Amino acid sequence: MAHVRRYIIAAGTIFVALGYAFFMQAGASSPPGPDRTTEGVSPTGLSGLELTAAPELPLMPDPAPLPDAQVTRVVARDIAVPGDLPPEEHAPSFDCEPEMTASVQEAAVVRLTLSAPCRPDSRFTLHHNGMMISAITDADGHARTDLPALAESAVFIASFEDGKGALATATIADFASYDRYVVQWRGDARSLRLHAFEYGAEFGLPGHVWSGAAGNEAEGFLVRLGDNVPGRALRAEVYTFPTADSSREGTVALRLEAEVTEANCGRDIEAQGISTEGEGTALQVHDLVLPMPDCDASGEYLVLKNLFNDLKIAQK
Repeated sequence: MAHVRRYIIAAGTIFVALGYAFFMQAGASSPPGPDRTTEGVSPTGLSGLELTAAPELPLMPDPAPLPDAQVTRVVARDIAVPGDLPPEEHAPSFDCEPEMTASVQEAAVVRLTLSAPCRPDSRFTLHHNGMMISAITDADGHARTDLPALAESAVFIASFEDGKGALATATIADFASYDRYVVQWRGDARSLRLHAFEYGAEFGLPGHVWSGAAGNEAEGFLVRLGDNVPGRALRAEVYTFPTADSSREGTVALRLEAEVTEANCGRDIEAQGISTEGEGTALQVHDLVLPMPDCDASGEYLVLKNLFNDLKIAQK
């Protein structure tokens, strides 16, 4: 069944350029007050008074001797002395430094598990080979993200707004078996959608891969990142195709779709494309600026066809 959708053909110039974006304490004391000593005053200076000696007081009798008392010596036992205290490294402590681990999953995806017990419900940014996405910890300070890797020897960094962070690494043995395409941006989650049409697939039919095609039969797959973070978060979509295990020859066409919304109408959307595009080659990075139509066009779409080259699949 054909999918009806109104599109605006992107005319004019859309700027696409190569680039690589990336990340007393003081104490005071009051001065002493003036010395309040009396000067020039003596008892004899007081007129009309006669000084007399104080009368002698009777002597107190000697105290009676105390009876002999029994004295019992008490010895304290099992009390730790400084030399018996446990070493400092064995003393209990509470570490608030964030920690992150990385475990390799299927299809060259890495599961990142972050533990930051002193930062519950806190936003942070995940960095990996130029890809940046926003994430947030739960009420216990934990977060888990499945991130498609963009390098065989992968480094992942989680950074919080206060400058604290954590690092994890992983080696992805089957990284070269997959081709990856990333679109990332900051802003509304609905702003951009990446579409892959495998082997000439049509919109909405098997082989059309996008975030709205749940359960659609296809060889590749797509993940959205940063969706659970409110506001102007860093978001991304990543399409993966298993090039080494493809079933037949053909082409995968990649298209970027931008929806005109009240949040982006009349503005420029700044985005970036990242792709592996071939075994053993460096990442290809494209900076992109999309001028969006006025708000009268809300609900319509722009389609960009030349952000990525079509993927050519050869039979193995």
